Amino acid sequence: MDWRALPPLTALRAFVALAQAGSAGGAGRLLNVSHAAISQQVKALEAHMGLPLVDRSGRGLTLTTEGEALAAALAEGFGAIAQTAAQLTGADADRPLQVTTTPQFAANWLMPRLRDFQERHPGIDLMVNPSPTLADPSAGGIDLAVRFGAGQWPGLDAELLVPTDVVVVAAPSLVGDRVFADARELLDYPWLDELDALQAQDWLTRAGVTQGRARSVTMLPGNLLLEGARSGQGIAVLTQKWVEKDVATGNLRILFRDEGATGYFIVTRPGVLRPPARTFLRWLRRHRDATD
Repeated sequence: MDWRALPPLTALRAFVALAQAGSAGGAGRLLNVSHAAISQQVKALEAHMGLPLVDRSGRGLTLTTEGEALAAALAEGFGAIAQTAAQLTGADADRPLQVTTTPQFAANWLMPRLRDFQERHPGIDLMVNPSPTLADPSAGGIDLAVRFGAGQWPGLDAELLVPTDVVVVAAPSLVGDRVFADARELLDYPWLDELDALQAQDWLTRAGVTQGRARSVTMLPGNLLLEGARSGQGIAVLTQKWVEKDVATGNLRILFRDEGATGYFIVTRPGVLRPPARTFLRWLRRHRDATD
């Protein structure tokens, strides 16, 4: 980057304040300077860039097309600077830590361990959103996500937390000891699927089942899929990690398995995390390493 080509910071601050306030007087009050100083800085910025940023032909003040584009970029840039400064200084530390994850992960991995986090870090308030809908971590919003997949989400950092395969399971009370050679045979039975995620349908499509339909499909929140499968209500697509005990005790059978480099990943945006998020990340790693 050629730093010499950038306009003076004071002129940029004056211009973004002018765009926010809508007048030189209002911008002056925001920056605690005179309206004349604002006007002088904005004119200097226009001279530096060689184009008009403010339309002064009417009674009111309006931005030109170029001015609106620059104002939007500056608002985003200064906002990111303010957010990072708040994170680094701890000014944002009192905002509840926001974590988004899948309902299955929340029910089967996070909730049984959450009391440990609360006891270790009583000063951190936590908001957990169990949803199959992907939501990206962002400044001032979600701090951290736990997602299932192969760890490839462009623009985000991903760190493996719980490796696991995808499996298709059913209770012996539903399918007995029948051996399934073809995924199409599974259409003879009712299925369970996750609301808003359609994991079962996606798996059937990947397995080449594009014709016909299951006897019935019951849509459930993800945290209820395992219980429904246990009770023989339908065939379900789950992650192997959550069904290991049920398979060992004979409550469930694995009918098909998709092996691969998949699992639950800790997903964060690049850059510095605010202190509560760093604390939660260390806690997640501690529990991961304890089970390795």
